[in-house]
Amino acid sequence: MKEGHSWEGNWKVRLYERVRERGYDSLTAFAEARPTLPLVELAQELGGDDVNAVQVFSGLVAEAERSNRLTRLVRGQLVRELWESLPNGWPTVLDDDARLEVAIALGSWSAFTPVTHEERARQVMAALLATPPPPGWRPLGPDDELLLTLLPDETV
Repeated sequence: MKEGHSWEGNWKVRLYERVRERGYDSLTAFAEARPTLPLVELAQELGGDDVNAVQVFSGLVAEAERSNRLTRLVRGQLVRELWESLPNGWPTVLDDDARLEVAIALGSWSAFTPVTHEERARQVMAALLATPPPPGWRPLGPDDELLLTLLPDETV
């Protein structure tokens, strides 16, 4: 595998061919069937060395924008980051080690948050730190009750 191989050719066509080969009509449907998998693992499922996490997220954002479901995508990405960074769920005590783990999870999520949702993401992060969820909390998907409270869908 050579560096940058995933960017060769028409990667968008390749990405959607892989999604359809797996029986899904959209990248969103594929990702939502695996709500706790990190983007890297979604990319590996779709192509190993010729699909990458950035491409998967780019496709998810494009689909979310077209369907006016960007907030749901943002919640879903928070789920993925929490599962990756906090394998035992929300820490019981926010000591220095736990604070670092939470900061990594929230920082990673923030890095994937579209500009349109940056302020809302800051508010969610502040709320989670000010009033932590129950110890062990790990949302199973974007429709988690707490996430819906913190980051409700836009009203259209």
